[in-house]
Amino acid sequence: MSKKDQPYSSQLKGVAALLGESFNQIESTANLPNTVAINLIKLPASQPRRYFDPQKLEELSRSIKELGILEPLLVRPLPGGDYELVAGERRYRAASMVALTEVPIISRKMDDGTAYQVRLVENLQREDLNPLEETEGILELLVLRLEMALHEVISHLNRMRNVCDRYDENSELRHNVMSQQQTKIIEELFASLGRMSWQSFVKNRLPLLNLPLDVLEVLRSGQLEYTKAKAIARIQDEKTRKQFLEDAIAYNLSLSEIKRKIQEIKQESTSESSKQTESASIKDRVDDTFQRFKKAKVWDDPKKKSKVEKLLAQLEALMKTE
Repeated sequence: MSKKDQPYSSQLKGVAALLGESFNQIESTANLPNTVAINLIKLPASQPRRYFDPQKLEELSRSIKELGILEPLLVRPLPGGDYELVAGERRYRAASMVALTEVPIISRKMDDGTAYQVRLVENLQREDLNPLEETEGILELLVLRLEMALHEVISHLNRMRNVCDRYDENSELRHNVMSQQQTKIIEELFASLGRMSWQSFVKNRLPLLNLPLDVLEVLRSGQLEYTKAKAIARIQDEKTRKQFLEDAIAYNLSLSEIKRKIQEIKQESTSESSKQTESASIKDRVDDTFQRFKKAKVWDDPKKKSKVEKLLAQLEALMKTE
């Protein structure tokens, strides 16, 4: 059974496992799903998910039109009788597309911080989560859990990796870093997520944040696999890289095709650079020879003068053919 087919109560248990006691203690205003008018539900100002695939959203809307919403939306009550959406924005958008007037909800009272953590965790449980969204989501969750700035979280993760790579288990420095409370929270979070180890995250996911902005945009939208995006990111020229990204998406190029074409670009660039170097070398030789020629005054020697006249005639003829 996939995540999308699981009963919503099971998904809430997954959220509770990740958030700990803070979620279990949230007051529930409805033991069972309730139905409310969709116009009473407001979208939050901040939402972890930034991109929704139009085609998949259209498919979901058709399913909802036929079968209705099978999983209730998680909301929290607002003053005045409205609700704020906490989890289930894709279902909410699809329901709006087919003009559904009522939707099933589970309503729970929670503060802003808890609501945002629930959104992050629910987003991380998606099946179609791409690597960049996952990386950013985990980092946002760590920022909240550790109560640290983003750069401090990344710095601590890199420090954990460095001491583990460079020092054995008996090292005092390694013990000091790995016994810190921040480290324990990080290890517990990755164990709860069950998606990868923190070591794999630092090695394979953090480098994604350093990709060029145009590559990040395509990767975040889910239009290209991250292995392909990483390969294309090696193209230094921005204009060439942008065109390559468009071609890779339009023609659904495989990773091997992308690598082959990148190699061709490198070879063409090397060949062009070689030609430019050769051309510059000839020009430098001409300039140098002309300067020495003027200083030598070879036209004062009758024999050399005759040869110079012949060479000049050949150069003049060469320029005429141009």
